Amino acid sequence: MTDPREPNVSIGDVSGSTFAIGSHASAVSHHGAGLQTDEATEKLLAAVRELRADLTRVRGTEQTATLDAELAGTEEEITSTGLAGPTRRERLRRLLDDSQSLLSLLASAGAVAGLLTQ
Repeated sequence: MTDPREPNVSIGDVSGSTFAIGSHASAVSHHGAGLQTDEATEKLLAAVRELRADLTRVRGTEQTATLDAELAGTEEEITSTGLAGPTRRERLRRLLDDSQSLLSLLASAGAVAGLLTQ
């Protein structure tokens, strides 16, 4: 049985809604007519996807797995928010700087690194 002193909450259909519950909760909505990205972000997204495809062609290491995971996060961030934030870009830049031998092997890694400075 329900205690009559407890608050009663009823939530109906919430499809297409954004809400947060709790004293420190926050909610961000990305509903609508699609995300707008600038040309530089579109180029970065294309280069990130190309580098991820190229990484499948080299022998996998812990370093390439880490790089691929960060690239996947970058791709997801761009497709869900319309941009890659400064923190994400800096993490990816550091990983690429640490991968100099990979940069010389894959032209696509150089392309991503170059687009991160814009």
